[in-house]
This record gives sequence, C-alpha cells and structure tokens, in this order.
Amino acid sequence: MKSASQLLAVTLLAGATAGGVAAQAAPPDTLTVAEAVRIALEANPMLRAARSAAVASAERVGPAGALPDPQLQLALMNRMTSEFGSTMDPMTMNQAQLMQMLPWPGKLGGARRAARHGAAAASADAEEQARMLAAQVRMAYFEAAFADRALEVMHRTQGLLREFLEVSTAMYAVGTGIQQDVLRAQVEVARMGEEITRMAQERVAAAARLNALLNRDATSPIGALELPEPAGDLPPVDSLVTLALQDRPALVAGAERVAAAEASLAAARRELYPDFQVGFAYQRRPAYPDMVSLMLGVNLPIFAGSKQLPMRRQMAATRDMSEAELRNLRNETVARVVELRARAVQDRNLGRLYRSSILPQARGAVQAALATYRVGRVPFMQLVDNQMTVNRYEIETYRLSADFHQTVGELEALLGRSLTLSPGAPGGGAP
Repeated sequence: MKSASQLLAVTLLAGATAGGVAAQAAPPDTLTVAEAVRIALEANPMLRAARSAAVASAERVGPAGALPDPQLQLALMNRMTSEFGSTMDPMTMNQAQLMQMLPWPGKLGGARRAARHGAAAASADAEEQARMLAAQVRMAYFEAAFADRALEVMHRTQGLLREFLEVSTAMYAVGTGIQQDVLRAQVEVARMGEEITRMAQERVAAAARLNALLNRDATSPIGALELPEPAGDLPPVDSLVTLALQDRPALVAGAERVAAAEASLAAARRELYPDFQVGFAYQRRPAYPDMVSLMLGVNLPIFAGSKQLPMRRQMAATRDMSEAELRNLRNETVARVVELRARAVQDRNLGRLYRSSILPQARGAVQAALATYRVGRVPFMQLVDNQMTVNRYEIETYRLSADFHQTVGELEALLGRSLTLSPGAPGGGAP
C-alpha cells in the first residue's frame, strides 16, 4: 500500500508540473478564428439579407427622383350618335393628347436625396451586420475553445481522483486508511463527472451556435480550435472612443437617416406649392383643317390643413426621432467601448497574474504538500485538494483568455475596424 500511495503521489506531481496553460502548437487541421469569420461573412444568410436590402435601397434612388410617367390619350371626339361614322360635322375629330406632370422645383430633388441617404444607411447597416456577425462568431468560437481546454483539465483531474479512490479503497480494506477518505474520493469523482457532463454540453451548444453562424448543419463536427494567450496592450480609451464615433457603421447609418429625414422634410415643405401639368394635343378633322392645342394646369392644395401640413409635421417628427436615436446610439457606443476595454484589461491582467504568479505558487504548494506527505505529516486529501486548486486556476486562466478574445471581438465590431494591440510587458500592461 505504501508503494501504491507513492505511485499516486508521483502521478499528482506529474499533473502539477505538466498541466500548464502555456500556448500550445495548433494541430494542422485547426479551424482558426480568422477562417471561421471568413466563412461566416461569405455564407451567413442574415448578412446576405442585409446586403440584399442595401442593394434594394440603392435601386430606389433613381425612381425617387424621376418624373412621373407621361400620359398619352387617344380619342374619337364629337361623333354624331345618329351617324357615328360620319365626319362631315366641323367638330368631329380624331385626337391624340400627351400630358406630363412637372413637380414644383425641389420636390424631386428632396426625394432623391432622401433615397440616396436611405441607401447609404442601408449599406452601413449591412456593414454593421457584418461586424456584429464577426463578433458573434468570435463569441461562439472562443466559448467552444474554452470548453475544449476546460474538458482537458477536468478529465485529467478526474483521472487523479479515480487513482486516489483506488488507493484509498485499498488502504481502507487492509486497515491502513479511513473510510472518510474513501467517501470523499467517491464524492469528488462523481462531482467531477457532473462537471464534465455540464461542460461537454456547453461545448455542444457553442459548436451549434458556431455552425449556425457559418450556415452549416447544427450537428456538423467542429474540430480543434485555437485559444492563444492575450498578447499586447489595448489603445487608450479616448482613442477607442474617437475611432468608434468616427467609424462605427451603425453611427454612420444613424447619421444618414438623419440626413434622409432632413431631405424628406425639405421636400414636404414644398408640398404646399402646386405641381404643373403641361400637355399637347393634335386634332385631326377629316373634312376640315387639322388643329393643335397646348394646355397648362396646376393642382390646387386647398386641403393643406388635412394633407400637406400634417405631412410636414410627420417629417419633422421623423427628423427629431432620428436625431434622438443617433444621440442615444452615440452615448451607448461610448459607454460600451469604455466598459469593454475595462473588461478586456481586467481579463488580460488577471490572466497574466494567474500565469506568472498564482499558478506557479499553487503548483509549488502541491510539491510542498507532496514532500510533507511523504514523511506522514500531511493528510493525503490535502495533497489532492491542492492539486484540484491548481486545476481550477488553470480552467479560470483559460476562461480569462476566452473572455479577452470575445471582448476584443466586440470592441472591433464597435470600432468598425480590426484592432491592433501594441506590444506590452508580459507581467503587466497599461490600465
């Protein structure tokens, strides 16, 4: 039994020294996050829908500024009912008439500008959709990558606990161990099995979300995934805020909607002015000389109180709504950028602290407990508890790395561009 417990102690020591969180070489078949984003940008149906909506909006610009279609009228005029085929009456004629409506100057221009700004807003919305899609892909990708690393640690921990259960059971059978160690080991093995089951299902869920974003079947296998350590420092918060306010596609879309509302309001103000109708008619009289007619007409806005003026107020309210939404989006963008940067810095710094200080100290505690256990001064359960503490810190370190990359992905979506991290010190970083 002494040799069995010593073998288990050596196994624990190997687990304490080999279970690090250093960056590992990715297998050749690893699906990289860049490749996942590329696939999503090409295949995601919602992004295709957003881009199609932008194309449809662009096609509305031309019709919005075009003149109404002219009207061509053909008529047999002033025929006698008693002799319909007779053409001897001087008023009998065959007429061709062409009419064209000409809106008041500025109406069509305002409609065209509103449609153009609306198309620009739809295009910016499609770009925002692409950025948010990339952030969602990174969210699901790194969630699955974290689950893979956590499952590795959990399986290793479960193996150690099962070895301890075997040794403690054997020692209790010959009277050199206590039943409490056996029961505790059984509980810990069962609890770790529960944690593995839970984490495995979370991995399945993350893979399903990733497959959906990539326009794949939800059950398609997702192989090895990368989870690099956070490297580099984030730009200062004021630089990030400036970039977001300048380049975030959603803000560009909001500004375009304000411009479209302004153009629509300008056109609505001109609705009180009459539109013109011009026409030309040619009358052919079979028995007499032909005649021509020129016509000019205007519409009379006599119902302005119930038509044109409410339309103007509607456009003004739409303009005010668009401006308020844009201000609110700006405020939310600034707050979100500050929040995400603070979270990313926290994840990065805590991860560095775990890797450089906490994990080495926890592994040192395992080795110290192992040395003390060999001389019989420390219960074996304390040795196992120390090793499980190391494993928990390893899982938390992976969690921090995944959270960092997810947060950076959301920041990039808000900035409207890829984020370049400056080289930073391994043990710290700018606040």
